[in-house]
Amino acid sequence: MPTEAVVDVGPVAHGGHCVARLDGQVVFVRHTMPGERVRISITERTTSFLRADAIEVIVPAPGRVVPPCEYAGPGRCGGCDFQHVDPAVQRDLLGDVVREQLRRLAGITWAGAVEAVDPEALGWRTRVQFAVDRGGRPGLRKHRSHEIIAVDRCLIAHPDLPVVPGRRWDADTVEAIVSSSGDRLLVTDASISDEVEGEVDGVVAADGTTRGGRGAVTERVGDHDFRVSGSGFWQVHPQAASTLVGAVLEAAQAAPGETVLDLYAGVGLFTAFLADEVGETGTVVSVESDPGGSRDARRNLHDLPQVRLVGETVEAALRRGSLGATADVVVLDPPRTGAKKAVQGIVDLAPRRIVYVACDPAALARDLASFASRGYRLAGLRAFALFPMTHHVECVAVLTKTGFDLR
Repeated sequence: MPTEAVVDVGPVAHGGHCVARLDGQVVFVRHTMPGERVRISITERTTSFLRADAIEVIVPAPGRVVPPCEYAGPGRCGGCDFQHVDPAVQRDLLGDVVREQLRRLAGITWAGAVEAVDPEALGWRTRVQFAVDRGGRPGLRKHRSHEIIAVDRCLIAHPDLPVVPGRRWDADTVEAIVSSSGDRLLVTDASISDEVEGEVDGVVAADGTTRGGRGAVTERVGDHDFRVSGSGFWQVHPQAASTLVGAVLEAAQAAPGETVLDLYAGVGLFTAFLADEVGETGTVVSVESDPGGSRDARRNLHDLPQVRLVGETVEAALRRGSLGATADVVVLDPPRTGAKKAVQGIVDLAPRRIVYVACDPAALARDLASFASRGYRLAGLRAFALFPMTHHVECVAVLTKTGFDLR
C-alpha cells in the first residue's frame, strides 16, 4: 500500500478526524473536512484501519480557513484538531459527532445543535501544561506522539496565564494557571528565578507541595468562591463553570427539602448551587474520591449545613449503601471513561431525575443505553463548545422514567 494517496473524505468521526477509504480500508484523516478531496500521508497502520494526515487539499469544503496558529498542521502540534475550520462550522461538526454517537451506541435521535459560549475561539484556555524538551524549551506534543514541538506562543492559551514560552526550564513539565479571580499559579519542579516568582501568586511542585506563595487559586462562580489546589480539576474555559451550572440546575429542577446526590463532585462546584436549591431543609450528598479535591470541597462547602461530604469512590459508596436508600435527583460528572459501573447503583436509588454531565459523547451514549435498559430514558440534552479548536464537546443530559421530550 502506498505511503501517500488521494482520497475523498467522508463524515467527521469522534476524535478530531474524518473518515475516508483507501482500497476498501477505513482511514481516519486529520486536518481535513467532510466533502473534501485531499492527498494524505499514512501515519499509522493497524490490521483494521489506517491513520493519516491531509498534506494537500485538492478540493476544499465550505468553512475551511487558514489556520491562525503557525504550529497547527500535519506533523506539528497536536493540541488542536480544527484550526483549519471556521468556528461556526466546528460546532456543526461537533453536533454531527454527538448525533452519530447517540444514534450508533444508544439508538437515540438527537436534533439539537452545539451551543457556543463565547464568540472568541482563541485565548480561552486558563490551564495549560507545557512539556519541556531536552534543550529546556517549553512546547506541546505532536498528535499521538511523545515528540515535543517547541512553541513561542499558544493561541488558545488565555492571555493572562503566567508566561512559560520564551523561557528555559529544567523540569519535564510546567503548568500555567490563571483563575477567574486573577490568581496566577505555576505547577512545576523547575528552578524558579526571583523574577518569575514575582510574576505569580504561587508555585506548586508536581507532587502538590507548595514551594512558594499560595498553593491554590480562587475561582468565582456567581455568589460562590471555590478553592482549587495546584493541578486540581477545574473547567479550563472561563465561561464553562457558569454555563454548566446553569444547565445542570435547569435539568435537575431540585426543590426545597429534596435529597440530591452530586457524584464525582470534585471541589464542589455543582454541590454548592444544588445546596442553594434544596435549602437548609434539604440534603446534598457530595461524593469525591480524589484526596485533593475532597480537601478543597470541605473548605468550599463548610458553611452549607445541608451538605454531606463522602470521600470515597462513587462505585464504592453506592455498593456500600453509604449514600442512603433513595434520592430525588442524582447529578453525575464522571471522568472521560464514563460511569458504567455506577449505573445500576444509581438506578437502585429510584431518583425522579438523573443529570449526566459528559465530556465524551461515546461514553455518554454507552451509559445512556445502559440507563435506558433499566427504565431511564433521555428527556433532554444540551451540548456546548467549551473547547474551541478541539474535538472536545461537553454535554448535559437529563434522564427520567417517562418517555422522550428530546431537545
